This record gives sequence, structure tokens and C-alpha cells, in this order.
Amino acid sequence: MNKVSGQSKTIQNPKSKIRNQPIGIFDSGVGGLTVYRALHAHLPNEHFIYLGDTARVPYGTKSLATVERYAIENSQFLASRGIKLLVVACNTASALALPRIRENIGIETIGVIGPGARKAVSITREKNENPNIGVIATEATVSSNAYAKAIKRASEKAEVVQTACPLFVPLAEEGWTKEAETFSIAKKYLQKIVEANVNALVLGCTHYPILRDVIQKTVGENVTLIDSGEATAEEVFQLLDEKNLANETLPKRASERRLCDDLDHFYVTDAAERFARVAERFLGAKPAKLEAVEVFGIDKLKDN
Repeated sequence: MNKVSGQSKTIQNPKSKIRNQPIGIFDSGVGGLTVYRALHAHLPNEHFIYLGDTARVPYGTKSLATVERYAIENSQFLASRGIKLLVVACNTASALALPRIRENIGIETIGVIGPGARKAVSITREKNENPNIGVIATEATVSSNAYAKAIKRASEKAEVVQTACPLFVPLAEEGWTKEAETFSIAKKYLQKIVEANVNALVLGCTHYPILRDVIQKTVGENVTLIDSGEATAEEVFQLLDEKNLANETLPKRASERRLCDDLDHFYVTDAAERFARVAERFLGAKPAKLEAVEVFGIDKLKDN
């Protein structure tokens, strides 16, 4: 009896083991680092595995079938690393591939579009029963109407104005956040948003928070900017609590926890050095653990 009793004390609670597992994040490239930053800030007890599919970026020019395949391959790679929850930081993949991802990996999965849309409606309801919400994103995300549909699901009365800002991506990656040229481009892109007199503006691309100051000054201080990454981090916090998946144990060196430290692991499918440079520009630090990997499944060149 004593032996059995002693053995029972060593049996670990499976739920406890799951709580200690990392959260996976994937994006088509570097933009998802702003989502990682938001998650890191909201969930200091958690650690993260990030995959940037830099070999196949951008996703916005690809077909639905191709985006789904890329997204599933990325998700399966992260699932193989023992994650407890998956965050799809890529707006294109969030718009087109979430159902297929969930079918294929069987892990709690959250995208960035739903949280951003719900946050915009929640904020604007306090100001207006018939909220007027702007969305800026890449051409592919705007064309998909994913944000407009998600906003309408949250509020049938909401009016939605969308515009694409494709040059914001390279400007963010180059760190052009204060240049006169950036303000000039922003003024041209956001003219439609300004004329629509929106209550809130959703930053519907993960790169755009890097240009937050430029965007805010262009649309005016009366417009509330909605960072989809921040909104996603808030919903992940709630989801972990609801599913009893939150890590209750502080990580080692908790007092020294910082962005890109060695508790978080970063993977890329190409151009690791460039990724590290942009990460430092976005986050103020290079990843301590950065590794190039291949996640491709059937996406390979075939001999004729």
C-alpha cells in the first residue's frame, strides 16, 4: 500500500504539463512580431515559439488553396513542437485558412481578424450606436472583406470603410517611421478614411503598428486606433483562463524576462539574418534563439 501510495504522489497532472507548454505563433514573415510583442506583454508567464515563413512571403498574392497549404504546413510544424495553443498572426491566413488549420491540428487556434473586429465594435459602441469603423490592410485582406464581415457579425449597424496601404509594409520594415515621405504616403492612403469621419480605425496588417504615430497624426487624435495584435493578446489571455491552460509557474529568471530572450524560440524558412535585423528594428532586440528550418510538405519543385 505504501508503495502504491508513494507512486501516486509522482503521477503528474496532465493538465499541469499542458499549461507549461509554449504558445505557437506563425506569420508569413516578420510582421507577426508585433503580435508576439503584444502576447509577450500580456502573458509574462508564457513562452513562445514563432515561425516566420520568410521563404514564401507574401501570402497575399497566392491562391486560396496555396495559402491553406502553407498555413497547414506551418501549423503542423509548430504542433510538432508541443504547443498548447496556436496564434495565426498572418492576416491573410486568418482570413482564408482558419477552418482548415483547426481541422488538421486539433489545437486551440485563434486568428487576428476576429479579435480586431470585436475590439473595434466594443470601443465604438461607447461612442455611437451606429459605429463607423475604418479598416486599413493589405490589398489581399481588403479584397477578402474578412474584417468587414467580422465587424458586421459583431454589429449589424456598423458601417465599414476599407482601404489598402501596401507601401506601409516596406516602410515599416525599413524603419521609416518619421520621414516626410512616409507622412506624404499616409496622407494619400488615408484620405478616404479621414473623409469618412470614422470613430475607430483597425490596423489590419501586423506591420502597421510600427507606423502607429504616423497613422494617428494623419487621421487625427479623435480616431481610436485598434491594434489587432493587442486585441488578439487580450482574447488569448481570456481563452487560456477559460480553458485552464494558463501557465501558473513563473519562468526562470522571471525578473529578467525580456523580448526575444532564450525562453522564446524563433524559426524562419529563409533569410535568418534579415529577419534578425528587422526584429531588432521592431522589438529593440534580436532573437536569442533563431533557427532556419524547412516546413514544406508537397510544396516542392518536381522534376519534369
